[in-house]
Amino acid sequence: EEEEEEENGMAEAQAHAAPAGPQQQAGNETMELGQSAAAEAEAEPERREPEVPAPAPEPQPAIQQSGKGRESQVEQTADKSKEQNRKGVKRPHEDHGRGYYEYIEENKYRRSKSPLPPVEEDEEEFDDTVVALDTYNCDLHFKINRDRFGAMPLTMEGFAYLWAGGRASYGVIKGKICFEMKVSEKVPVKHLPADQTDPHEVRVGWSLDSYSMLLGDEELSVGYSGNGTKCSNCKSEEYGEKFGENDVIGCFINFDADEVEVSYSKNGQDLGVAFKIGKDCLTDRALFPHVLCHNCAVEFNFGQLETPYFPIPEDFIFIQQVPLEERVRGPKGPNTKGECEVLMMVGLPGSGKSVWVSKHSAAHPGKYNILGTNNIMDIMKVLSFKRQKTDRGKLTTLIQQATQCLSKFIEIAARKKRNYILDQTN
Repeated sequence: EEEEEEENGMAEAQAHAAPAGPQQQAGNETMELGQSAAAEAEAEPERREPEVPAPAPEPQPAIQQSGKGRESQVEQTADKSKEQNRKGVKRPHEDHGRGYYEYIEENKYRRSKSPLPPVEEDEEEFDDTVVALDTYNCDLHFKINRDRFGAMPLTMEGFAYLWAGGRASYGVIKGKICFEMKVSEKVPVKHLPADQTDPHEVRVGWSLDSYSMLLGDEELSVGYSGNGTKCSNCKSEEYGEKFGENDVIGCFINFDADEVEVSYSKNGQDLGVAFKIGKDCLTDRALFPHVLCHNCAVEFNFGQLETPYFPIPEDFIFIQQVPLEERVRGPKGPNTKGECEVLMMVGLPGSGKSVWVSKHSAAHPGKYNILGTNNIMDIMKVLSFKRQKTDRGKLTTLIQQATQCLSKFIEIAARKKRNYILDQTN
């Protein structure tokens, strides 16, 4: 009886069911199989074997979509794959618009913009009647303090190899005149090689305003060095004592003697006469206070201090106390950038460019600053007055350092009102 009732129920379900389309036949067959299996399980409970944990039901296949839906889904998937493949791929030339080609042509033929002019150094108002360090009559890498009574050279990178010097703004031609210099600091230069035995030194003395900044390099350029020597005309002799940080050196010049006498003192102790200069050699030309530093900072007392560092002889006076009409003013630079001259040497190797520069600068003493590696090498004096040509390894190192310093020199020169000659040798 139970089997007959089951068969009758299945027949009635089939009779009431609507005929399925060809697209849904597979889904209907799956549903019928599932229903018949469920009916058999309910109708014959006694036939079941002892209960065993049933395995997890498998996911039934999804009902298939219509043909149109399936086609639209395939098209969407294809579009997405094209977009993903297109990312990061350069577009073909035909995809570029008109603006793209105009931009390319503009960049190709447009002239590059000129760099902005360098900012000029601010020149504070200063009483020109005061004797001080001259901001014009000094090396480019000699940094003078704002009060103009102290200075120090640049010491970064290759500049630590260079000497830097400067002169006072006024010189003298008669009387007994003096000034004081104090070594205020030995600037640390740890980036120098270990074989640089003494990277700190100072020379102080007198020179003509038309001479180079290398004190002691010419006949009427005299100086007392911190290593205990006196220097003039590229010759050095032992003199006095060594001096260093915090020592005060008194510099004295006597025009009243038969010959012009130059003497020094260290911390108030007289060291005696160092140089005698014939008056016929000077021919009434003024001598200026001069200092040459190597990685040292210095301070000066030209008479602006109420009390000197150490007492001076009674018959000497500081240069600041000399009447203005008896002092000789050093050369002054151009007032504006428009008055500055810049000469650049152009020519074949060995054509005589540097020779012409030497003659032209000698014909106009004190007017031009020469920019070039040759000139930088001249102020890279290492333990002697002349360039060390015997040590090829050291010379190569100095040439590399000089080349690096030249670009910095040009940057500094662009901010100052001076006259320049660019003479970069081959």
